[in-house]
Order: sequence, then C-alpha cells, then structure tokens
Amino acid sequence: QVQLVESGGGLVQAGGSLRLSCAASRFILAINVMAWYRQAPGKQRELVAQITNSGTTYYEDSVKGRFTISRDNAKNTMYLQMNSLKPEDTAVYYCNCIANFNTYWGQGTQVTVSS
Repeated sequence: QVQLVESGGGLVQAGGSLRLSCAASRFILAINVMAWYRQAPGKQRELVAQITNSGTTYYEDSVKGRFTISRDNAKNTMYLQMNSLKPEDTAVYYCNCIANFNTYWGQGTQVTVSS
C-alpha cells in the first residue's frame, strides 16, 4: 500500500508560480515511475509529467519549458514546479505511482489560475 498526499495548490494570477508536493507513505526509492496528472472540469484526466528513478522525465507538450518535475527519494516526496502559469492550467492535480503492479492516486489539489 502507498498513500500519496498532495499539497501546494491554490489560486494564482496568470504568469505566476506554484510548487506542488506529493508525500508518499513509504520509501519511493523502489518506485520506478511517479507522475502528475490533472483533470479540468468536463475533461478527462491527463498526464502532465512523469519521472523515473533514474531521473528520466516526460512532459506533456503544453507544459514543456514551464513545468519541472523532480523527486527526492530521501524525503519520499515528488514535486512539480509550475512557472508561467496560464488559465488553461486550471485543474485538480493528482499524484500517481505504480507499485507492486498496483496504481495509487492522491486525493488531488486544486490549482486555479486567474486571467
């Protein structure tokens, strides 16, 4: 079992920044891939960014150059630094990982970007 708890969401003006954190309840060193997803109202949940244990990253095209995913295995925490935020980034952001063939999700944190 892995419990994931997101934090760091909030309301920010366009062009601003936020840093999301995802704290895991167990060692993440053995979890190869961790990811951030988001879901906007009326839309499907989409992959925003993911990071492997070796540091390989992937970004959805619309966030490339603006968002940075990272993980601190010693703190069992994953981060998403979001810069140059746009109103279209408004969504609930979810932390995700796959461990022992099971998929785990956090409860989500709301990010609202005003124009």
